[in-house]
Amino acid sequence: MGINFRSIFDVTRAEWLSGLNLTEDEVPDVVILEGSWWRAERQALRLSALTDVRELGFPDIFWGRHGDKQVVFCMAYGAPRAVEISQIFAQLGCKLVIQIGTCGGLQSYLAPGDIVLPNKIWCKDGVAHHYVIDNLVRADPAWRARAKDALNARNRTVHVGPHVTFSSLFAETTEMYEAWHKDGLLSVDMETATTLAAAARYGVPGVSMLVVWDELTAGRRFMDPMSPEGLAELEISNEAVFATALTLTEEII
Repeated sequence: MGINFRSIFDVTRAEWLSGLNLTEDEVPDVVILEGSWWRAERQALRLSALTDVRELGFPDIFWGRHGDKQVVFCMAYGAPRAVEISQIFAQLGCKLVIQIGTCGGLQSYLAPGDIVLPNKIWCKDGVAHHYVIDNLVRADPAWRARAKDALNARNRTVHVGPHVTFSSLFAETTEMYEAWHKDGLLSVDMETATTLAAAARYGVPGVSMLVVWDELTAGRRFMDPMSPEGLAELEISNEAVFATALTLTEEII
């Protein structure tokens, strides 16, 4: 008697919709993911900007509306969680996946509150390499340009350049920072490569907007004190990236 193995890749569209308590007409236009320790605070704030919000059949995945567009929002911390959300909804046919959150700055000119828009992302997260062939994933250039314009209109300082996604904040070493810095990478986070790689597997464009928190070239991590000015810029930019995500949502056709 044979063994009938089945993987997540074999789950049918009907099964996903049933598990999510989602109808065909409710497949979201846009999926927004955010990685943060401050889950309850961020989640409440983001969901307050949407209407008709409800939690779907799987926990911590929320569906809502922004104008005439349908949005899924999820606080997804780290690659293992981010890949699940991105893969499910890209497979169902969403039109855009957006990653927001914070990052560590790897170049000395980056300041708290600056926003990094990764163009090419190195996959050091332990997950994204299953979805790409060269350990590299690229953000969609058109959506990245739209994001940049929207952030500039909000008077934010924006940097576009290469980025790395790593598996764990706690496993990062100074040797890694030095190597990434010398390679010209702007920043490091824990979700972007994963989110964009899973979306790309199903032909869905993705973009990432990351607010600089850690000043790694100066030896300052997120637990170290930040100036009041830096903290204020961080908070303004955290709001700006979500507002920009909603602006991009409005532009979906």
